[in-house]
Amino acid sequence: MLAASGCGGGSHLDAHEPSGTYPLEVVRAVFPAKQSIARPTAFALKVHNVGSSTIPNVAVTLDSFYYTEHYPELSSNKRPIWVIERGPGPRAKPPVQTQEVSQPGGAQTVYVNTWALGPLVQNGTRTFIWHVVPVKAGVWTVHFRIAAGLAGKAKAALPSGGPVQGQLTASVAPIPPNTHVDPNTGRVVPGPYPLTP
Repeated sequence: MLAASGCGGGSHLDAHEPSGTYPLEVVRAVFPAKQSIARPTAFALKVHNVGSSTIPNVAVTLDSFYYTEHYPELSSNKRPIWVIERGPGPRAKPPVQTQEVSQPGGAQTVYVNTWALGPLVQNGTRTFIWHVVPVKAGVWTVHFRIAAGLAGKAKAALPSGGPVQGQLTASVAPIPPNTHVDPNTGRVVPGPYPLTP
C-alpha cells in the first residue's frame, strides 16, 4: 500500500509491526471546494479507531497534490498543484539553527507522500492537517488512503471490511480574488478598496 522513497527502504524500521486488521473510520474530511492560486488553505482528515485494539501507527498517503508534466528534458515530471507549507504533526525541530522556509511537520515519513501520527488507542481520534497553497489552476481530485502501520502488516479497514480511502475535489481559480484591507479593522475583506471621490 505504501511505497518507499528513493532514499532507501524502510521495512527494517517497522520490523516489529504487529499483523492484523484494525477497524478505522474517517469521521471528517475537509478541503474547500472553491480555491484560488496563492490563497493558503488546508486539507484535513479526522480518523477514529472503532476497534478494540490500539492501532500501531495510523498513517495517511496522499497521491494527488502533484500532476505529471510530459515536457521533454524535465529533471522531474512531477509538478505541484498545491505546495505543502506545513504537513501534519507537531512542528519539526531542525537539526541545525536555520531559517525555516517550509515547516514539514513532525509526522513526515521516509515513505512517498505518507505521514504517520503514531499509535491510536481504542475509541481515539487523530486529525491530520496539511496547510497548502494552490499553484495550478483547474479542477483537481485529491485521493487519500489510510493505513494502520507503515510496514504493510497492520492494515486499516472500514467496519464493513472495505479499504479506508476517499477523495475530495477542488476547483482552483487562476487568479486570487480581489480583496483589500479595511483600515478601520485591519481585516482582509472581499472586493476592491473603496475609492473616495
